[in-house]
Amino acid sequence: MSMPVRIDDTLYEQARAEAQVEHRSIAGQIEYWATVGRAALDNPDLPASFIAESLASMHEPREQATPFVPRTRHV
Repeated sequence: MSMPVRIDDTLYEQARAEAQVEHRSIAGQIEYWATVGRAALDNPDLPASFIAESLASMHEPREQATPFVPRTRHV
């Protein structure tokens, strides 16, 4: 479901420019910013770049993921 929302012209132009670079729609870019911002507010100790990268990794195909291999403990 979509709902029309009024936003500042400057924010719209920033979203338009960034959406083009990121290959998203303008609405998709604003949704992305909102998702990152919400996660940042929920996790104030994490850098926004870490949050953005973590969210992006969740959308990567699992077959392309690198398996986690724990280090062996040297005793």
